[in-house]
Amino acid sequence: MTGAALAVAVFAVSSSAPLIAFAAAPALAVAFWRNMLAVAVLSPFALTRRRSEFRFVTTGAGRREGMFCVLSGVALAAHFAAWMPSAKLTSVAAATALVATQPVWQGLIARAQGRRLPVGVWAGIGVAVVGAVLATGADFTVSGQAFTGDLLALAGGLFAAVYTALGERARVTVSNATYTTICYGVCGLILLVVCLVGRVPLSGFDTGTWLAVLALVGGAQLLGHSMFSYALRRVSATTVSVLILLEAPGAALIGWAWLGQLPDPVTLPGLSLLLVGVAVVVLSSARTARRATRVSTAVPADAVPVRD
Repeated sequence: MTGAALAVAVFAVSSSAPLIAFAAAPALAVAFWRNMLAVAVLSPFALTRRRSEFRFVTTGAGRREGMFCVLSGVALAAHFAAWMPSAKLTSVAAATALVATQPVWQGLIARAQGRRLPVGVWAGIGVAVVGAVLATGADFTVSGQAFTGDLLALAGGLFAAVYTALGERARVTVSNATYTTICYGVCGLILLVVCLVGRVPLSGFDTGTWLAVLALVGGAQLLGHSMFSYALRRVSATTVSVLILLEAPGAALIGWAWLGQLPDPVTLPGLSLLLVGVAVVVLSSARTARRATRVSTAVPADAVPVRD
């Protein structure tokens, strides 16, 4: 189930950058609607089936886990506020390639948390990031607008790593439905405030734009981010971040076929490197997990098992 969820998630998020570039609406407005509409879909189930868990994360011992959910939503809002405008300021390929630096930030966060990542993981991250840049044919232009977009995409990768790391902590004891509802809700409220303060229009868009927003909600948000969150209880944040790199060639191919943004001829060698890097990280992480399981199979006393 975890492998299937990750495969669906990678496929779904690959459509994100092309849809953002296509939508005739401010990027922040699109970010707001994709989160709030996702909450509208998730909340009826979460509030009826996970009512006791919502009480758990807002009172007593569960408050710490609830705070991780909230902080994850803050980081997700920062990610969207940085990356989604970048897809309009620079090319889809460049925006996707630069946000693909997420595993590098993820590795640094893991190191700061005191985790010693295997050499194979670092090697795989390096190979995968280089492959992602080559596979997308990233266009690092010197124009002011494109350069701003490149910087925003890079910041988006950093905030995505923070979001994933916090989500990994929350998902130890919190179900996916509760976590994503809180996270997307917090993210949507922050983006609403930003849009209102910045006087960003939230309505008056054409039919094509609303269809693009709905496609983002159903694809990148519910089948993408939510499936990655589901997998975080079984797969490390670092491994998930590397798997997200597979979005880069997918987005570049969609951008080429749909928006006419032709990738560079180096796409195929880059894609090969990307796949090799992902395989190295996954295999190295799996080997480390097997060793850890052999050493100890004890479950922490404060870990409350949850059902997804």
